[in-house]
Amino acid sequence: MSFNRFALFAVILVALSGCGGKHAPETTKTAPAAKLPVTVTPLTMSEWPDGFEAVGTVAARTVTTVAGRVMGTVMEVRVRAGDRVAAGQTLVTVDARDLEAAQRQAQAGLDEAKGAIPDAESAIAAAQAQLDLARSTLRRMKELYEKRSLSAQEFDEFNARVKVQEAAVAMARARRRQIDDKIRQAEQAVQQSQIARGYAEIKAPFAGLVLARRVEPGALSAPGVPLVDVEQTGNYRLEAIVEESRLGAVKQGAMTTVTVDAIATPFTGRVVEIAPAVDPGSRAFVARIDLPANPALRGGLFGRARFSTGTRQVLAVPRAAVETQGQLQSVMVEEGGVARARLVSLGAAREDTVEVLSGLRAGDRLILPRPAGLIDGAPVEVRP
Repeated sequence: MSFNRFALFAVILVALSGCGGKHAPETTKTAPAAKLPVTVTPLTMSEWPDGFEAVGTVAARTVTTVAGRVMGTVMEVRVRAGDRVAAGQTLVTVDARDLEAAQRQAQAGLDEAKGAIPDAESAIAAAQAQLDLARSTLRRMKELYEKRSLSAQEFDEFNARVKVQEAAVAMARARRRQIDDKIRQAEQAVQQSQIARGYAEIKAPFAGLVLARRVEPGALSAPGVPLVDVEQTGNYRLEAIVEESRLGAVKQGAMTTVTVDAIATPFTGRVVEIAPAVDPGSRAFVARIDLPANPALRGGLFGRARFSTGTRQVLAVPRAAVETQGQLQSVMVEEGGVARARLVSLGAAREDTVEVLSGLRAGDRLILPRPAGLIDGAPVEVRP
């Protein structure tokens, strides 16, 4: 029985070993990867405007502190910081009762002076009538005197009466002139009182924006005391801080491009003023650039001015060719039928292109547009 079991086991082993010997090893064949069709653009150097940027702050060309001109209690403040005001709009009112009393007094003086006119005119008329009578009498007395019917003494008396009346007319007319002078003085007093009364209403000198409200109702206003700060709207400029090494590159009257971060549209400005001295602390000077009117402009906005200094040769690529991953930026180029990723360092941007500082050189064949799924080392086929 034991021998039969051994024989059976041996037969099974021989059968298994025979089957294993007839098994042939399998071989795997890898098909070549398909080439992606791409379009390439040979890179060449191009000429770009050269220049530099200077940062600065937008400021109103005209900023004024409105102050009182008369003493009195502030009755009302009609504006707050941020309000827009029109030229001539009332900002602050001051107690004007004293000024109104002075105006009434001046008007009363004028009325009194004018009231004396009728009496003065009557006095002139009466004196003139007496003078006319004296002259008429003198003519008759002269005829009698020439006929020897009147003594010289009597004739001289009548002649003296004429002179007395002439003096009376002159005095009456002088009195009338004094009244005229008094009227003119009274009119000036009335005008001055009206002007002073107008000072009780402090008005905006121009259309603008209220920057600060410095007084409240109940405070005492006096000549020269600040009440409201107003900047003139529609007249802004950029005060750019330029380093001293660029002093020769900034010219008065030159046109510049100004960008303000808060406003999407750039401005074209003109350099209207260059500070005559360099600040010893910052080693920089101020260039003031007039900006065109824009309702979005405000004092204090941050801006940049671009000053041109000529042209330079740059290597530039379209923005669409650059892929950004975190802090890394790369483009794809074609080399011998293979796509290669190149890390690049970028510089200035201009419209839809950007300057390449490193990573590419003239003559490289830029792949653009980049096909979906294109990776470094992938075979490509250049298509026209």
